[in-house]
Amino acid sequence: MHWNFSGDVPIYLQIIGHLEQMIASGLLASGDRLPSVRELAGDAGVNPNTMQKALTELEKRGVVYSRRTTGRFVTDNPEKLKSLREELAGKEIKNFLDAMRRLGYTSEETAKLLTEEITRGTK
Repeated sequence: MHWNFSGDVPIYLQIIGHLEQMIASGLLASGDRLPSVRELAGDAGVNPNTMQKALTELEKRGVVYSRRTTGRFVTDNPEKLKSLREELAGKEIKNFLDAMRRLGYTSEETAKLLTEEITRGTK
């Protein structure tokens, strides 16, 4: 896993976002076992307590679950995975639309550019 942290958002929130992105994209599939807290923390270069805080929050959100003796796993709930993907997509779309507005594009102009780009990508 490649970890890149910025200074403007708490690291545990960035870890949550990174893991959610990996789960939503399928890099971590439904039912996959996550590495241990210490392994993840070492890989990310963060304190294990920070990693534990992020994983605990992911459990609260229902994205991962724990088995007492075998570790943490990605949820196998298809509705939860679908909801996660839609939530992340919604955030990306909002960020994109905000950026287009800052550039001075109207909704119609943005839709036209998107359509053209999608068409170009399918050829």
